[in-house]
Amino acid sequence: MKIHRAAVGTLSLLGLLLWGAPLVRAQDKAASSTVQVHMVITDQAFSDNSEVAVLRPETLEVKQGKNALKVDHLIPAQGENAALQLFILIDDTCDPGIGGNLNDLRDFISAQPASTAIGVAYMSNATIQIAQNFTNDHTLAAKALRLPRGSLSSMDSPYLSLISLVKGWPEQKVRREVLMVTDGIDRLRGNRYSSGRAGAGLQTMPSISPDADTASRASQRYGVIVHVIYATGAGRLGRNSWEAQLGQSGVAKIADETGGEYFALGTLNAVSFKPYLERLQKILGSQYYLVFQAVPRKKEGLQRVTISTQTANVDIAAADNVWVPAGK
Repeated sequence: MKIHRAAVGTLSLLGLLLWGAPLVRAQDKAASSTVQVHMVITDQAFSDNSEVAVLRPETLEVKQGKNALKVDHLIPAQGENAALQLFILIDDTCDPGIGGNLNDLRDFISAQPASTAIGVAYMSNATIQIAQNFTNDHTLAAKALRLPRGSLSSMDSPYLSLISLVKGWPEQKVRREVLMVTDGIDRLRGNRYSSGRAGAGLQTMPSISPDADTASRASQRYGVIVHVIYATGAGRLGRNSWEAQLGQSGVAKIADETGGEYFALGTLNAVSFKPYLERLQKILGSQYYLVFQAVPRKKEGLQRVTISTQTANVDIAAADNVWVPAGK
């Protein structure tokens, strides 16, 4: 009996080892089939009056589709990791009446920590004119601000201007963010209408600029977070409530999809940008680098991820997609 029991035990152990070997190989293959990616996320409270809770990696859940991903690091963007490149983009089609808000922007620039490099540019003719390249001399950056010209051309598109910026922005391992001041109206495309079925008698409706989606995806591709302050545009289109709402929808879409914030008081100019900029300052001070393992595809590209937390009273802002290199 003792020999029989020993034989049965040996066979059982051998069976477990043989069954377990493919499992170990599968786990090794799964581990090697992921690639490390990173993105910047913002830790926000549901209420502005609430204190922002500290995030911890074990409380985060990152998903790619239905698959939970492994979180490698969660690093506060503070201290030696606080480096930030912030580009302020002002639409030259904005009404010069916002000039009173420029002092709010100057105060905001001057209040930035030494770890923040600031650039200033103006959007026009589907591109940008740089008034001040990145500098840690905040006095110099503040001096670069001027009134928007309120001038119009047939080539004005804040979306193409944003694309021009992010595609020409040298990649570095720092936070990269944009603050746009614009009405979001695409004067290059003019009136755009969604397509209906031919002959069906359906009335089509104007839609947001098709370049809004392109600008959003380009910003996500290069890891740029976009924040937007609404400001009334010059000319007839700037006074058109319908066009202003379409413009707002376009830039709000970009802010939301890149993990940024959209600031507006309906289609009216804010008396002061100060409350917006105070909110933005709080956002910049509550950011983290999130490093995790993503499952690549055969080709590199943007892949949708969702990020949530078990921490109470926390609302995480993050880009909808992250750039994932191709699998090997």
